[in-house]
This record gives sequence, C-alpha cells and structure tokens, in this order.
Amino acid sequence: MKKVLLVDDHKIIRDGIKAIFKPTDGIQIVGECEDGDEVLDFLKNHEVDVILMDINMKRLNGIEATELVKQDYPDVNVIALSMYNEEGFISRILKAGAIGYLLKNAGKQEIISAINSAAEGKSYFDKEVAEVMMSKFLRVDNGAKKAKNNQFLISIDDLTKREIEVIKLITEELTTQEISEKLFISPRTVDSHRRNLLQKIGVKNTAGLVKFALHYKIID
Repeated sequence: MKKVLLVDDHKIIRDGIKAIFKPTDGIQIVGECEDGDEVLDFLKNHEVDVILMDINMKRLNGIEATELVKQDYPDVNVIALSMYNEEGFISRILKAGAIGYLLKNAGKQEIISAINSAAEGKSYFDKEVAEVMMSKFLRVDNGAKKAKNNQFLISIDDLTKREIEVIKLITEELTTQEISEKLFISPRTVDSHRRNLLQKIGVKNTAGLVKFALHYKIID
C-alpha cells in the first residue's frame, strides 16, 4: 500500500480525491492537511510515501513546504497538484524538490500512475505540464548551449539550500554523524541526501561531489 498525504486548503478537493480510490488500487490516504505547517507536524508522527501538494495555500504554501519536507524527509516524494500550468509555478516547485506535477483536472488513472511513480522515486508529469517543461528546455538548450556544464546532469541552481549545505559539509570531509549533529538531522537523513545528490548530479562518489562543488565554487 502506498501511503499518501493529501494537502489542499479546500476540503472539497480533498474529499473528491479520497472518493476516487478503492482498496484494490493499492493506495491508502493516511492523512489530510490544509497547509504546509500542518504537513510538517503530521510528518513528525506518521509514515508517508507520497504527498499530493497544492501550491497556493494561506499559510505555508506548497513550494515552501516542499523544500522543508525534502530537507528533513528526503525519502518522502512530493507531487504538486495545482490548477496552474504556468512555467513559473512548475519551475519553482520542482526546484524545491517535487518529483512530479499534476493539474487538478487529472483523472483517477493518471493520479494513480503519478503516485505509483513517485513512490518508486520516478518523476511523473501531466501532459500539459510536460509540454511547458519541454518548451523551456528547448529555449535554454538553444540559447545557452550548456557545453561547459554537461559533465553534470544539473547545475547548482537545481539544488535546494539544504542540499548545498550537505554537499559543502561532505566535501569538507565531515562524517555522517558530524553532518547530522551540525544540521540537526538524523544520520539516515544525511545518507539519503548523499544518495540523492549523487543521483541528481550524475556522479559516482564523493570525488564527483568535490568536483561539482569546485566547479560551482561551493568550496574554494
């Protein structure tokens, strides 16, 4: 069973999503939250695989909440669920750490597919969203010709603040326990950040992280 947390400030949206699932779908709604603050409180005491996260919420919004979730719970994957397909919203929440993006008019099967993909650590994007992303990619690729950066899969702009903190401490040769104590996170969370960084950047070991950090002047 995939354990899913619904986050939306409109109860009617949450109720509508809950109503589409059957026990045979392999998805369990383990909780509901109205804003990002409630999400962080919920995660302290509950195990969650995937969060369906609204973007516009009254208190802590979905973009801010996603970044905080990924800082402290890197194994929890976030899918943005929004009515907006504008490039700005998409880019910001993906940079914050979301692994997928759905529009609120998505059907049951698409929502299930997105949840299953996210639970396995795979990205999933609504067709309209994918088209927006592809358009942006083509503009960047044609305009910038990122030849000098193609040794890495991403640039420093694609990392969260916490990921930059972790990579800096790793390259300073701090142990997992020392990083854990310095950032007030568990050793398990440090290890998760390390694995995620290797995968995102496209390097095999700490030497690759050092090379990335030097390239982007994270360290001198």
